[in-house]
Amino acid sequence: MIPGVGGMNPRQMQRLMQQMGIKTSEVDASEVIVKKTDGSEIVVSSPQVVIMDIQGQKMLQISGSIAEREAGPNEEDIKLVIEQAGCSREEAIGALKEAKGEVAAAILRLHEKRGSG
Repeated sequence: MIPGVGGMNPRQMQRLMQQMGIKTSEVDASEVIVKKTDGSEIVVSSPQVVIMDIQGQKMLQISGSIAEREAGPNEEDIKLVIEQAGCSREEAIGALKEAKGEVAAAILRLHEKRGSG
């Protein structure tokens, strides 16, 4: 956390942080998900989460096993494609991925496949 204080016991560290005006509290979490702007997610499994309050500014410290998940079609789009194209969930997801998330294009592709198949 703070360089050069690795040998300090936790009680001393807590006292030092209080003197510096830093309050900490642990959060009991089973998983932490960070949603990125591109739609993908960073998933932290079995996390240790600490909220630090430093002069009114809150900061999260998260550590654990990190994995990244790709963005996928959202549930509303999947349901709409299933309803409009009369297809399975798997077909709807596949068509949405092929159409890069464009619902209308996914529905048209599925209708074309059924018409030619």
